[in-house]
Amino acid sequence: MEIANQIKRLRIEKGLSQDQLAEKIFVSRQTVSNWENEKTYPDIKSLILLSEVFETSLDALIKGDLNEMKRQIDGQEYAKFLRNSWILTIMFIIMLVTPIPLAHFLGWWGLAVYIAIVAVTMYFAVKIEKYKKKYDIQTFKEISAFMDGKSLSDIEKAREEGKRPYQKVLLAVCSALIALAACAGMILLFKAVSGR
Repeated sequence: MEIANQIKRLRIEKGLSQDQLAEKIFVSRQTVSNWENEKTYPDIKSLILLSEVFETSLDALIKGDLNEMKRQIDGQEYAKFLRNSWILTIMFIIMLVTPIPLAHFLGWWGLAVYIAIVAVTMYFAVKIEKYKKKYDIQTFKEISAFMDGKSLSDIEKAREEGKRPYQKVLLAVCSALIALAACAGMILLFKAVSGR
């Protein structure tokens, strides 16, 4: 992406080493190296600090990159991402509702089938996470929101909400409770059907 060349060119023009630039924008030297080698993309805070250090506008710094990011995320890859997201959702639902019926009707073979269902679900979850990391979706959303005139505090607020550790714990507990409720419902259903 163009930003990699821009950062390197402007850093050299300012006579800064990667270490010196990293110190000025509060990141590691490795982070600057990753930006210059197109391994990662700077977040919106770093872009703002870079534009201040290089004494250039944010538009000039990221020129062309926003459209390039949109182009990369759009198209066939995005269609694959959506398809995989739907498959993951369906597999997760299947994973929640099948353990008791499988155990009831297939016994130990049901456990093997259930393990296969869990493996397929995890496979699609990993694919989606890799996609999000590959296209740096969080950074794209931040930059796009910033360019659309949303304030940085709105972006930071949304980011912090996603970082709250108790949210993940609460999500895990709620998922477990839903799974337990589904299992209890299936047990009651099977007892009613079998007449016990």
